[in-house]
Amino acid sequence: MTAQERVPKYYLVRTELEQILAKLTEGDTVPPERELAERFEVSRETVRQALHELLVEGRIERRGRGTVVSAPKLVQPLSLRSYTEGAQSQGRVPARLLVTWEDVPADAEMCADLEVPAGSKVMHLQRVLLADGARLGLESTYLPKTRFGSFTETFDPSTSLYAAIRNAGVVFGSALERIETVLPSPREARLLETTTAMPMLLMHRRSLDTDGRPIERVRTVYRGDRMAFEAILRE
Repeated sequence: MTAQERVPKYYLVRTELEQILAKLTEGDTVPPERELAERFEVSRETVRQALHELLVEGRIERRGRGTVVSAPKLVQPLSLRSYTEGAQSQGRVPARLLVTWEDVPADAEMCADLEVPAGSKVMHLQRVLLADGARLGLESTYLPKTRFGSFTETFDPSTSLYAAIRNAGVVFGSALERIETVLPSPREARLLETTTAMPMLLMHRRSLDTDGRPIERVRTVYRGDRMAFEAILRE
């Protein structure tokens, strides 16, 4: 058995597809499954498997009944910069769609994270994050009402929350952030216009001001095919 024979057929097809994609630009149409199957002399199921991997990686996307080359992923820095600043730095147009804005009872973990008394209510702001009209993430932010209760009357949820917090005189000092991979719930998949089989990047963040007082607790799920993160590391 040769080395090539040991490589799965779909992987060989994927390699050929990558060469095709390299010659295309964002928005260009990818040849249909039937045409690719005939070109590579494989089954349509083999082509479908190769296309699925490229879809999950964000190289291609479905539009209507066809498949096109995707836009580059939005690369968000792991820093205390806001989503707005990160998107704008790459020439993208950020936006947000309000899903939920309500006061909710804080459980024991939330009380500890935000340092509020047991039985307190906290503000819950949930928004879909967009860039150039594409849905990238679903962000759920919890804020202590004692610090930011006035936002109910003054904050525009379509704008940057971090800008509003800074305008209120609060200076971000540090944050603890954790990133995991998950699959979305049916509700999350619906809000992000994808399927429950699409891998997500789940980010938890707890932010403090320069005096060590809690500002927020955030849970955000990002589409793995549209988002990436980077950090500058120094010794």
